[in-house]
Amino acid sequence: MACERWRCARAAVVVLSLAVTDPAEAAQADISHILSSRLAVGTDEARVQQFDLEWRPEVRWRFDGGGRLTGMGRARYQPSDGMRTGDLGRGTYSRPSRPTRLGDRLELELRELYYERPVGGWYVSVGKQQVVWGKADGLKVLDVVDPQSFREFILEDFEQSRIPLWTLDAERPLDGWLGDGWTLQLLWIPDRTYDALPAPGATYAFRSPRLVPRAPPGVRVRLNDARRPGPTLAASDAGLRLSRYAGGWDLSFNYLYQYHNQPVLRQRFSASPVPTVEIRPVYRRTHLIGATFSHASGDWVTRGEIGYFTERLFLTDAPGDGDGVAASGELDYVLGLDWSGATDTFISGQLFQSRLSRHRSGITRPRLDTNLTLLVRRNFRNETMTAEVLWIVNTNEGDGLVRPRLAYDLEDNLEVWLGADVFYGDTEGLFGQFRDNDRIMLGMKLGL
Repeated sequence: MACERWRCARAAVVVLSLAVTDPAEAAQADISHILSSRLAVGTDEARVQQFDLEWRPEVRWRFDGGGRLTGMGRARYQPSDGMRTGDLGRGTYSRPSRPTRLGDRLELELRELYYERPVGGWYVSVGKQQVVWGKADGLKVLDVVDPQSFREFILEDFEQSRIPLWTLDAERPLDGWLGDGWTLQLLWIPDRTYDALPAPGATYAFRSPRLVPRAPPGVRVRLNDARRPGPTLAASDAGLRLSRYAGGWDLSFNYLYQYHNQPVLRQRFSASPVPTVEIRPVYRRTHLIGATFSHASGDWVTRGEIGYFTERLFLTDAPGDGDGVAASGELDYVLGLDWSGATDTFISGQLFQSRLSRHRSGITRPRLDTNLTLLVRRNFRNETMTAEVLWIVNTNEGDGLVRPRLAYDLEDNLEVWLGADVFYGDTEGLFGQFRDNDRIMLGMKLGL
């Protein structure tokens, strides 16, 4: 713990030292707080599935020289069994990014701490921060620069479930052989933090054979800690993005060299002294090549993302695969169509597809995996009340998720809301695995 705190403090000192070298003193500091709470009751057993309290402070210092220092924290109290801080794996965090646990119910986390300012022709941001590529609803294609916490599967807002990383982000306009109007973004990410997955037995622990291997009856399973990349510069992730607006189209071309955020679950069987399957999670390098586009025309917006991941590894139950995984490239894309032609109404539909370039017998997911989403939102009472429903369905398994929500602004800074999360389908599906976790939620958010 002492080593963890020292490394985190050292990274923070680097960011703070960059800020104090600003040639002008701080002009002002903006301080804000968000207090929120959620209560979830499971519909199957009418028991409290989740209760949490959160405090999220944020401080922004603005400097006369053009720099800005931003710090954000989060304190979360979660006493519910299956959702406590100890029910989320911590071995995937690097020490400077790992939240601090105070007992089994309270967690403190430095969410962001970064300094940004113009430097020559560049705009540079350095420190712990979020980098968002792609803006799909409900599911992700290119938004994989930062890892994700799956404490609540995909139910938590992306802004809160996304795990910020210690990152150097530099952007500048490009004029030259590419033509005018292009912007270049370069990323260097030395932070070796990956997706945080629920521990076995947690409320949203993965159970689908798409995600976790299943041992035959009578065979014991032993899950080892993840084998993370070593603490060297060679383990860093790096990326670039070229973007521009041209002819009514927002375009970007993306490249990311990273260790994929979800580990590969390699397996090894031993027959003595007791039949055992030993699972060793490991991380594998991949190249992501992608692009985004969007175009607004009247009441309609057409948008999309596409990304190709090289050499992904997928679970297989074929007897000939000794380590239980098979390699393939993966092409992911989403096509979206948004409509806002009626007063206070927004409707959005999306098609997500994922295709494996080398699918073979035994791989536990289909060659072509398809998900559809539909989001309908309407505002009432001068935009003080919002009703919406998000429906996600996997057409391969026929399972899905329905999320109705009604929110009301009691004051400018106080929102209360009522919602539900309803899973359905076969228990072996991506969504159906949680069909016993249906819940009704009541929440509030207060800004100060």
